[in-house]
Amino acid sequence: MKKYIQSLIFIPIVAIALLAGPQQTQAQTSNGDFGLGVILGEPTGVSAKLFLGESRAFDFGAAWSFGNNSSMHLHADYLIHRFDLIQVESGRLPLYYGIGTRLRLADDAQLGIRIPIGFSYYFENDPIELFFEIVPILDLAPKTSFSGNSGIGIRYYFGKAR
Repeated sequence: MKKYIQSLIFIPIVAIALLAGPQQTQAQTSNGDFGLGVILGEPTGVSAKLFLGESRAFDFGAAWSFGNNSSMHLHADYLIHRFDLIQVESGRLPLYYGIGTRLRLADDAQLGIRIPIGFSYYFENDPIELFFEIVPILDLAPKTSFSGNSGIGIRYYFGKAR
């Protein structure tokens, strides 16, 4: 289990280094904006997001899978938001993508790499985000396999309105 925890810390650091680079954005997000909410799907649980600047954020989740192999899922992702791709009349609708880790706690714990891809809708005058995502997962330990998650969710942002 100690190796899993060390890997869980190492992978996001590498992901940040790989994804760092200039991005165009029209976002009005600010460093430190924090959102907390729920995600419904596979798995279902609590979701949080912390913006690091205008277009970059960390996303965290603690969720439970209710499928045949019930298990607790913990994830941490580094996300990039592209606010300039889709223009909407009111609010903002960015595409986001990123990389992160997932630890699945069950009888046979698994550690893997997540590649989240999704859309968020930020209301114009309310600190609320609606989101939908699909997440391919490459499990690395204890054996290599492919899986995936998906979900819809809502977050409320504390502090400044988005």
